[in-house]
Amino acid sequence: MSAAAPPDATASESFRVHCAELQSRLQTLPDKPEETVAATLRTLWQLAAGRPLSVEAAMHAALPPLDVAAEQRLQGLIEQRVSGVPLAHLSGRQCFMGLEMLAGKEALIPRRETELLGGAALDLLRAIAGSAAGATVIDVCTGSGNLALALAHHVPQARVFAADLSAEAVTLARRNAAHLGLEGRVEFRVGDLLGPFDEPAFHAQVQLLICNPPYISSKKIEVMAGEISGFEPRLAFDGGPLGIAILNRILREAPRFLAPGGWLAIEVGLGQAGATLKRLLGSGAYRSARALDNALGEPRAVIAQV
Repeated sequence: MSAAAPPDATASESFRVHCAELQSRLQTLPDKPEETVAATLRTLWQLAAGRPLSVEAAMHAALPPLDVAAEQRLQGLIEQRVSGVPLAHLSGRQCFMGLEMLAGKEALIPRRETELLGGAALDLLRAIAGSAAGATVIDVCTGSGNLALALAHHVPQARVFAADLSAEAVTLARRNAAHLGLEGRVEFRVGDLLGPFDEPAFHAQVQLLICNPPYISSKKIEVMAGEISGFEPRLAFDGGPLGIAILNRILREAPRFLAPGGWLAIEVGLGQAGATLKRLLGSGAYRSARALDNALGEPRAVIAQV
């Protein structure tokens, strides 16, 4: 007769006490809706027990009982989280498009909202890959590599390249490739936007170009939540005085790299989609463009075809 499984620690008095503490002290952010109080505690509990998991993975894992030393570690982790240290920086993990990725201060923590862009890019790439072997993809402003690696994982036949201006971010992206077993599937380069690919092999040869650019205006960075501005790299947010400096460069430079019928897919900030569509269609380089809405009906990504 098999032994009964131990009860989940969520039933313990310790879990209830810590949950109540977090409820009264933790300030949650709207751009991380998955980080509820209970999910945060489960993630920190697993970490205290020696299991670094993303918040999504922690929500589906049974919680082990904690000994005295682990309880002390948990309290210390709670204090760090309440002080503003991002949960993904404590756990070193973040889930993106079903992949358990490494996270760190070197790059922007992947947001769930970027899965709107990722899902649209994946749909485009699957359609492209179904009609042409060896589709070439470039991801710029790659950060931790989340978009490039997700596409490489889900469409193995694609040739994926990615770049970021930050050498530290590219180092994290390469660590993520190794962590996910995708070292040979994505080639990462360091450089400014499309500069690392400015060679004949990529001119008019790219079927899909994706980008999650910095799109916050410089002044707004100063008043962002300390959990963001104090811990994540400014380079990943700062889009210049109006928040559109990098975005406008991508719109101008992309047609030189896109193959006939190729697609540009980009994330945009709130209120930026309309002007972005106007610039795309007014440039004469794109034959179609449309915005994609998130679950709240807000246009947060744009796709365009040359």
